[in-house]
Amino acid sequence: MYDFEAVWDRIRRHAGEEFVTTTGLPFTYRVPGDYLRVTRDGSEINRSLSKTNFSKAAKQMPAARPSDIKDRQGSAYTWAILMDSRIRRSDW
Repeated sequence: MYDFEAVWDRIRRHAGEEFVTTTGLPFTYRVPGDYLRVTRDGSEINRSLSKTNFSKAAKQMPAARPSDIKDRQGSAYTWAILMDSRIRRSDW
């Protein structure tokens, strides 16, 4: 079993680094609190993705594709972050 606080800490530590969606779209994010804000093509997307959203999605990992967590907000970004090796490590 994984420790979600450790996962969230990794998410915070990798803020500002480039991640990629399954369709190949690069994006970055920042974590100003218990949520993150996604930036793509130099513009911040008008949506916050909460720590709770990531906690619930992490319980569904590993997921084969973003549609497997479509009940989560920003599933394409949430999946890309959680399934990235920098974040998931060996937790799932």
